[in-house]
Amino acid sequence: MSTPHLVEITPANLDDALAVRIRPDQEHLVEPVVRSLAEAYVHPGTAWPRLIRHEGRTVGFLMAFLDIDWGGDGSGDLRSGLWRLNIAADEQGRGYGRFAVEAVAAEIRRRGGTRLVVTWHPGADGPEGFYLGLGFRPTGETSGGQTVGALELV
Repeated sequence: MSTPHLVEITPANLDDALAVRIRPDQEHLVEPVVRSLAEAYVHPGTAWPRLIRHEGRTVGFLMAFLDIDWGGDGSGDLRSGLWRLNIAADEQGRGYGRFAVEAVAAEIRRRGGTRLVVTWHPGADGPEGFYLGLGFRPTGETSGGQTVGALELV
C-alpha cells in the first residue's frame, strides 16, 4: 500500500489544487486554496504550498509558513508552522490531516526548526480537538481572533 506524499504546485497540477474543496460546513474555518495560492505568490520567501497526493489522486492542500516575523515588528520572533490545511471533503477521516502536519514538522526540522505553530478558529465546530490530539498546546496568544497553538519538535 502506498503512502501519501507532497508535491509542489506547478502549471501542470494547478487545476488539481484549485479543485480541492472542503465540506461546506467547514468553509468558515479555512480559506479556499485559491486564496492560499494568491498569498503564496505575494509571500514567495515565506509560503510553502504543497498538494497532498495519494494513489494517483489529489486528496488535499497544505501551506506552511517558514521563518516569518511573527509580530511583524522586526523583533526577531521568527516562527514556522502550518498556515493552511484543506483536506478534500470526501477524503477526510483517512489520516491525511495527520500526514500533512507530520510533513510540515519534517520540513521545519530539516530547516533546523524546533517548533511548529498553527492557528485555529475556537469553538465546537473548529479543529481544536484535531490539533490538541496531535500534541499542540495553546500558547495563550491569539492571531486574527484565532487560537495560537504550538507543537515542540523534539
